[in-house]
Order: sequence, then C-alpha cells, then structure tokens
Amino acid sequence: MSTTGCGCGCGGAPAFPAAFVRPRFFSGQLLTEDDLTLLTDYVAGKDRLHNRMLSGPGVVCGLEVTCGSCTGGTVLVHPGHALDCCGNDIVLSCKEKVDVQALVRELRVSSPGVGCGDPCDDDQRHFGLFVRYEESMTGAVTPFATEEPCPSPGCVPSRVEEGFRFVVKCDTTDDHRYNPATKLLAQIGDKDAYEHIRLLSARLGRYLDPMAVAGGSSTRPIRFDDADLVRYRDNLALLQAAGDTPQPPEARQQTEYVRALAASVARYDTYDEAGQQELRGRHEELGSIDTAREVLGAACARLAETDPREVWPELAHRQIALAVVAEVKNRLVTLDPDAPIELRLLAQGTPLDNVLEAEFRADLVRIREWLLGRLDRVAGVADCKLHDEVRTVAIPQPLPIPEPDRMQRLTVADLGLLTDAAGKLTTSVLRFVTDAACSTLNPPCADCADNDVLLAHLELDGCDVVRVCSATREQVLPGGSAYGEWLPKLYQLRHFAEQICCQPTPVHRPPSVPATGPIPRPYVPRLLEKWRSRSPLERMWELLVTPAPGETVPKPVREQVYTVPAEVTDSLQEMNALRGQVSDLVATVEALRGQLDTAREQVTQVRDELPDRLSDRLSELESAPDPEASAEAGAADAADSAEEQVEKPKPPPRRGRSSSARGGGSARKPRSGETS
Repeated sequence: MSTTGCGCGCGGAPAFPAAFVRPRFFSGQLLTEDDLTLLTDYVAGKDRLHNRMLSGPGVVCGLEVTCGSCTGGTVLVHPGHALDCCGNDIVLSCKEKVDVQALVRELRVSSPGVGCGDPCDDDQRHFGLFVRYEESMTGAVTPFATEEPCPSPGCVPSRVEEGFRFVVKCDTTDDHRYNPATKLLAQIGDKDAYEHIRLLSARLGRYLDPMAVAGGSSTRPIRFDDADLVRYRDNLALLQAAGDTPQPPEARQQTEYVRALAASVARYDTYDEAGQQELRGRHEELGSIDTAREVLGAACARLAETDPREVWPELAHRQIALAVVAEVKNRLVTLDPDAPIELRLLAQGTPLDNVLEAEFRADLVRIREWLLGRLDRVAGVADCKLHDEVRTVAIPQPLPIPEPDRMQRLTVADLGLLTDAAGKLTTSVLRFVTDAACSTLNPPCADCADNDVLLAHLELDGCDVVRVCSATREQVLPGGSAYGEWLPKLYQLRHFAEQICCQPTPVHRPPSVPATGPIPRPYVPRLLEKWRSRSPLERMWELLVTPAPGETVPKPVREQVYTVPAEVTDSLQEMNALRGQVSDLVATVEALRGQLDTAREQVTQVRDELPDRLSDRLSELESAPDPEASAEAGAADAADSAEEQVEKPKPPPRRGRSSSARGGGSARKPRSGETS
C-alpha cells in the first residue's frame, strides 16, 4: 500500500505513510497475487485514510441502544453505521440483541487482578458498550499446484469478511474530537500560573501611558477640563455624605471616590499660581479646594481603619488601593512640591508609591521568567524572534518590598527604565498568547490508541441494565453542507447535553426546614407574568428551534391539495349512492337468509319429534275406503293425539272417498278449484 512511514498505526501499518503506492499495469505483464493485493490495499488504505482524517471516529447514523424487550441484562442495538479511529466501516444491518451480562463476565475474566466470581455480586456499576471492527477469513479453496518451493498446504481462504463484535469496558473513553483549548493550554501551561501573569501584565499595561507621560514631561501641568470639574463636584459631594468606618463594599466605593477626586485636585496642583488663579476664575467650584483637601484627609483616615485584605481580596488591586490612600495623604492633603512625578501620576488616576514601584520591579522579573520558561518548553513557536527579544530585555534591579515611605521619590531615569521594560514584556506576553491562540486553528492529527467505538453508557444494578444513555457519544457529521450550518451550535448543544443527559434520575425532594423557629420561604416572583425557565433543557430547546445567523429556515410541513374535476366528483357521488343501495340489498338478503334458516330448523325439529306410529296411521287412513264420518272421526282423533304430543303446526290430513248420506246417492265432493 505504501512505503515505510513513521510510527506504528492501525493493524501494524504506518500511521502516516510516506507515500501511497499503486500497481501499474502494462501489456505482457505477469500478474501475481502481490500485484492484485497491492491494488486492493491501495484502495482500502485510501478509503480508511479519508474516513480517519476527514470524518473521524464515531457514529455516523443509527446504532441507537435501547432497553431489551424483557427485563434483565440485555439491550437492543439498532441498525446503523460507525467509523473507528483506523477508518474502518462498521455496518450493522439488522437489529442485534446484546447480552450485557455475558460481556461483563467476559470483561471480568479477561481483566488482570479481577476475581472471576459472579458479576451480579457488584452493586450499581457503570460500563460502556462499544462496537469493534473485526475481519474473518472465509471462502476456503484449494490452490492449484505451483512451482513454489513451499506451497500452501490444504485449503486457503479466498475472502476477507468485514464484521464486528460488541464489547463492554469501563465507562471511560477518549474523545477524538478536537478542542482548540487543549492545544492552547498545552502551550500556555498551567492555567492558574498564566492567569497570575496575565493579571500582572494587565496592571502594568494600565500604568504604561501615565508613566511615560509623567517621566517625559515632569514640569508641565496636566490639563483640567470640564470633565474634571464634574468629577470634582460629584465625588466631593459623595465623600461629604459618607458616614463612619465603611464596610468592605462601601470601602471599595469610597476608595474610587477618593481616587477620582484626588485626580481632579492633583490636576489643579500641577498648575502654577497664575494657572490656578485662572482656573478659580473660570470655575467657581474650585474656590473650595481647601475643603476638598480636608474631605480627602477624612476619607483616607476612615479607609485606614479598614482591613485591606478583607476589602481587597486580590493582591494586585489591594496594592493599588493602598497606593491611592498613601499618595493622597502624602501629596495632596499635605502638599509636597518636591514630588512632581508622583503628582502627575496621581493626576492621571494612577498613583505609584515606593511599595508599588518595588512590586512592579518584581512583576517584571516574574513575567520574564515565565515567558522564557514557556518558550523553552513549547515547540513550534511561529514568532521566531520572540525568545531572543525577551532574553535581552533590560529589567530594573528588583528590590525587596519596603515599608511605605513618603520620602522615597521616583526619578526620571528609574521611571524610564521601568516603563521601557514593562512596555516590552507586556507586548511579549501579548505576542506569545496570540501565537498560541492562532496555532489552535490548525487541528493536529489524532492518535489511534483504541479503535473501539462507544455506543452507549450503561448503568447496571446487579445483572440488570437499568439505564441506557447514548447522548454524549462521539458523532460523525455526515452530509457535508447539509450539516455545515449546525457547526456553530454543536459545542453549545454538547455543553447543555452534558448537563441534562447521562445524569442521575431527577427525584423530587421537599424543601428542608429548620427544626425550630419560622420557616424561611422565598417569595415567588412574577407569578402573574410570563414564566421563563432558564434551565439547560429550556436553553437547549431554544438553541435548537431558534435559527442562528445565516442558518436556513426549517422547511415547513405542507399538505398536498389536489383539485378534482366536476365530472369525477359527480361520478363519485353516484357511485356512493349505488354503494349505499347495494349495502341495503345485502342487508335484506342476509335477513331473509336468517329467517329461512330458522324455518328449516323448526321443520327439522317437528319431523324428529313426530312418532313413527303416527306416520303409519296416516298411511292407513289414506289407503282405506272408510265412510266420511269415520274418516273425519279418525282424522280428528289423530289430530288430537298429535296435538297432545307436539304443539306444532302440521299439514292437514288427506280425505278419502265417501258417499253422501244426506243426498242418498253416491257423488264425489268437488275439490278446490273444481265446479260441481
């Protein structure tokens, strides 16, 4: 199939072959089994490569796992198609019944260090049901004799049948889908360590421009405009209305009020005497500048009584807050004309005392060491000059964290060196993280350490399967553009599915109440308004039914309406009328047939009940020439006897010939229909 590649892949073949080789045929060529085998291996190898790299492992369609029809340790796997990580096609054409109990027993026997007892002895266990690609040799034939020195003995298989088998393993499996955050964290390293570096770099970034302005023009004032006046007036009123020692939330707000008011006052102080007089003439509110200093002093005294660790849990923000209080007290409440750099930093809202300066020096060392460490460990960095530039950054001499000292002042040289190093290192951090983030757009080739495809998660209670979940298994996206518009939703859908699928069965529990005292119960809000639930299930539903930008609108279900001509309509009406008449006739015939059957049964019953002697007597009466009276008396007696035995209608008796006693002559009595 291919020349020698690097690494060992599926079935002993190279994971990444150097080149695919296919046979070339020509006239007069002697074809052997090697040529034909190379041809089939080439085609099969290309198909598997495309399946592995373009589609990836997982379920393509179907293969739904459901509970068995009978309770117990069996499940049903429905037809479907899957791809394993080697690119093999696994096709299930018929529904299969899988004995999970037997597979669990097989797992226990084959696992090292596990007892071979009854698997039903375990409590609730969670397993994964997998399907595995398998090949079997079939179609054995006897080869013809050849000139080979070692011919194959006996029959040789002539076919390779592709099949599968189900296996049960522990409920852990690798997810072959590519998550860009995996590669990003592999380059960034420990997430918490990077978050700390990012915070330090962000703090330095806030100070970059103010430090550059303060160090480059230490003799020019900071402009005081209308926005500064509004900030001065509003924050002065807020601080004047503040009470005693504030709580942590109020302390954070008052610190921000102090920083804003101090920036306005510091801007005023950066002006000379003439400039300050002009500002007071233009803005009458600045006439109370001394009152503002007293308010700032009182606010700083109140903030000094709070616990900084409680008010500011984050160290980076805590040091800035402490610098605000210290610099306002040292530079504004008590004027310090010998600190122009600190005053200009304070006027821009970025106070910098000697403690924060020492922390900035230490932060630069931490950022540089972290960058060099990551660049030394990470291979394939696209920014080729970044390592050398970080290594050559000149960092100010780090100092131990000192005690606050108002006499320690910044110099233009130290501030310039600090600004230069902070600018280079913060930019280097941005470059490194950008390079790492951009590299995630190139997904790596996945390794194939396990070629089993997960079908479902199974929860067993003893030997019985109590729950089946297939929602979080790997799924291959077939269909190309037909499914492309779902890509923006897939990760969100998977996120919600992990919250609501394969989770323990929800059970309603009443709210807990204290043993004594009033029962705390929440107020039910918006009872008469539209209810909106933000549960994962509702959000998943909204995501499914709400079209994303650029997504095609779902096709509506439309019923087809046919127009029938008038002639056809009239014919159908006549046919329906005839069908009704035929139905009535059929019902009448059935009723008559029922009555006929009833009459036949009655006649048969009468015939069975008449005695044999009555039949003989009737025969005698018909044959004997008795007088008319005797005949009538005999017929009457016979009729009475018959009425006593059966109360059924019977045919009238036959009358014989008789002479008329009244007329004195012998004459035949006319029959019905005759004339006398």
